[in-house]
Amino acid sequence: MNAGEPSSPHARLARAALEEYVRRGRVLPAPDDVPEDLLRRAACFVSLKKDGALRGCIGTIEPVEETLAAEIIANAISAGTRDPRFLPVTPEELPWLQYSVDVLTPPEPIPDLTGHDPKRYGLIVEGFGRRGLLLPDLEGVDTPEQQLAICLSKAGLSSPRGIRLYRFTVQRYR
Repeated sequence: MNAGEPSSPHARLARAALEEYVRRGRVLPAPDDVPEDLLRRAACFVSLKKDGALRGCIGTIEPVEETLAAEIIANAISAGTRDPRFLPVTPEELPWLQYSVDVLTPPEPIPDLTGHDPKRYGLIVEGFGRRGLLLPDLEGVDTPEQQLAICLSKAGLSSPRGIRLYRFTVQRYR
């Protein structure tokens, strides 16, 4: 049984972009007939799952493309082909993938984790020329301390001393 068609235009665009790239080696041009929301500039992450397990996740903290549609296309291709934790997605896997797109609000600095809710807010740690990010509302991440530890690990930092913290929210599309 395959994963089925994503319900949001965001996730459908991510799927079309990755399928075009994996099957034909071409970058899908940003379509003209997209909802107005996809024409604004915004950062996003594209996550791929297969059988409920993460299969790839790549994104941007700040927008780098001219539109959210172009951002989704670029990040979908990267999630499927450039996530260093996984081998590139094969054509045979495409029917089994589930897609989600998290559109980020601009990060805001926070002084510490007081009142931070990892179900509502994503977290960014920054320091010593390194940065780590974790999206909000992830399974198994229930406390701000867990979220911070994962961010530090992703950034290659061993201690929270001397770092800056930022939080953000996302709109998740599947």
